[in-house]
Amino acid sequence: MNEPKQALTEQARAIIAEEEALLGRVLSALQAARQQASKGQSRGTLLERLTGLRDEASTAVESDLPSLFQQLDTTRALFERQESAQLPEPHTPYFAHLRLKRHEGASQEYLLGRTTFADTAAGIRIIDWRFAPVARVFYGYEEGDDYEEWFGERLSEGVVEARRLVVIERGVLTRIRAGALHLERTAEGAWHEVGGAAAMLSGGAGTAVRAGSLGVGTGEAGRASRFDVTAQLDSEQFEALQVGADQPLLVLGSAGSGKTTVALHRLAKITFDLRAASAPSKMKVVVPEEGLARLSRRLLAPLELRNVSVETLDAWAYATACAVFGMKSIPLSSDKPALASRLKRHPALRPVLERQLGKRRVSDPSFKRLRKRLAEVLTDRTLLAEVVGASGGDLPSTAIDDTVKHTMLQLATPLAKELEGYHPEALATIDGLSVEASTPDELAGTVDVEDLPLLLFLKLQHGHLGLEPLAHVMLDEAEDFSLFELAVVGRQLGKTRSCTLAGDEMQQTTSSFAGWSAAMGELGVKDAATVRLSVSYRCPRPVIELARQVLGPLAPESPPKNARAGVPVGFHHFPEEAQAWLFVRDALKDLLDREPRASVAVIASSPEAARAFYKVVDDMSATRLVLEGDFSFEPGVDVTDVESIKGLEFDYVILPDATARAWPQTDESRRKLHVAITRASHQLWVISSGVRSRLLPAPSA
Repeated sequence: MNEPKQALTEQARAIIAEEEALLGRVLSALQAARQQASKGQSRGTLLERLTGLRDEASTAVESDLPSLFQQLDTTRALFERQESAQLPEPHTPYFAHLRLKRHEGASQEYLLGRTTFADTAAGIRIIDWRFAPVARVFYGYEEGDDYEEWFGERLSEGVVEARRLVVIERGVLTRIRAGALHLERTAEGAWHEVGGAAAMLSGGAGTAVRAGSLGVGTGEAGRASRFDVTAQLDSEQFEALQVGADQPLLVLGSAGSGKTTVALHRLAKITFDLRAASAPSKMKVVVPEEGLARLSRRLLAPLELRNVSVETLDAWAYATACAVFGMKSIPLSSDKPALASRLKRHPALRPVLERQLGKRRVSDPSFKRLRKRLAEVLTDRTLLAEVVGASGGDLPSTAIDDTVKHTMLQLATPLAKELEGYHPEALATIDGLSVEASTPDELAGTVDVEDLPLLLFLKLQHGHLGLEPLAHVMLDEAEDFSLFELAVVGRQLGKTRSCTLAGDEMQQTTSSFAGWSAAMGELGVKDAATVRLSVSYRCPRPVIELARQVLGPLAPESPPKNARAGVPVGFHHFPEEAQAWLFVRDALKDLLDREPRASVAVIASSPEAARAFYKVVDDMSATRLVLEGDFSFEPGVDVTDVESIKGLEFDYVILPDATARAWPQTDESRRKLHVAITRASHQLWVISSGVRSRLLPAPSA
């Protein structure tokens, strides 16, 4: 990072001297503790010594108590951590410093780390940031604040004299953050103050340019209704709207180029051209994720298209299957192997499934009969091996076992049916749940949501679906639709084949994409007009450049056009994850204090990583964990995962786990990381710890 360097103030020099002296005491205390532990004092010996000191303190005169209490503290610390492995790591023993001045009392120092350690003689007290009650003061107050906290039954009051974040690498202090003051040590050992954009998140809350997009960046209520978004369309976007309603349209473009804007405005234009009150009710918008569905509904309101149905792929597949097969409900599995889901949506399955169907047709294409036919394919290892072989490396061979085992469990007779006739009391469980709950038997009699398009596809081979034709269908992020889903949608189109597909092959996050030619062919569309939007409006230039670097060999030959400059991408690396996340927490709090109307997304690599990070900020106001697409589009911080954010944008984006483990060097990771990066409309931070992802450019010297 090339931050501007400033001369050190007296305050900065004093802080550096204090923190380096403190670290020196900590390292000396840890070394002494290790030497004592290596002498092999047994827990029995230490316990005997501890008991003796307690007895001595109970009868000692007052003047001897301070010395006895010090010995008690030291012996107790040794007893609690007899083995040296339980001591803090000397390379990074702690990552924050808190000094409290209690009313009518002396100041006390606390260091936040991952392992508890105390040496009263040296004035050292390291607390585990996850469990120690006093850590609440660090998270809840700023330097100079009066604090008041209950620790058990004792009320503690005082002033936060010092609150600092520190970075210690291999036992050397390299970075200090004390409020707005940011200090950093160079490789040569000299300290300098860091300022400007690299030190804090800033400049959003509506300042980002969003020409050509509907934009709900700050989540401000009614924003879309106050701006004439149609007037912001550029010439390419406006030209796309001139395609006639009876001609299919494929809108391609990079992230932030206005694909959704064009598709939604075309929907409004077609509605106007049809001049029929019932037209909106015969239109449908289908998107991959719930977050984008919510955003689409929000953006359709000012276009007077509230009656247009907006559904996720899963919801559309479920409702369509119920209607086609005449079922009130379909039992869906609550748990499924990821590889089995990928196999069921892969283009390589299509020719195998169609060929097998051609060998034997069923006279009664009911749900039950077609489910049996599908299961025959999904449990045939030879056929599945053919699918894996034709996947071009997208599917590993382990997908075969996962699919077969999962399908066999679903084909089993449900326990409720096997246990018919038993008295209800005999089947009662202690926790009140069903007998099969949380067991493999829970899958018996269910299907996966990915099975529904396959069953509908099988139904198509025997005739019509029996559904009313739609006036127009809009498919957003269409690169994530499988061939089976597209085939079913194609049968729902009217004679005019009126539809709009919006997508970008660089943003595919599943293995279902077979290419635009195959996608349009599956829809039954051969003469679609194609518009490729060449200008990206959402992201500033530094974000676009990083996204292109991440794609590497997958990047298109020509980068998207963009004339908007922006602040550099912030790269922040830490030895420990706890340090990294505490740094982000402080930055988020500072940002929301300065810009309460800003929208921020912390986008993790997985739902599990998002949940873990959320524990660090769950006590902050305006902070939400969003894993099911339930975005409110209100100001604040949404902690989410990469699978939930396609089609969305935020003023600020923070990637909290840019590690080699979270983002390995695979094509799938490249595309997903590209999607996460391109959600930022103003500023992007990339946070890493341990080993940095090799998909990212090497850090500058």
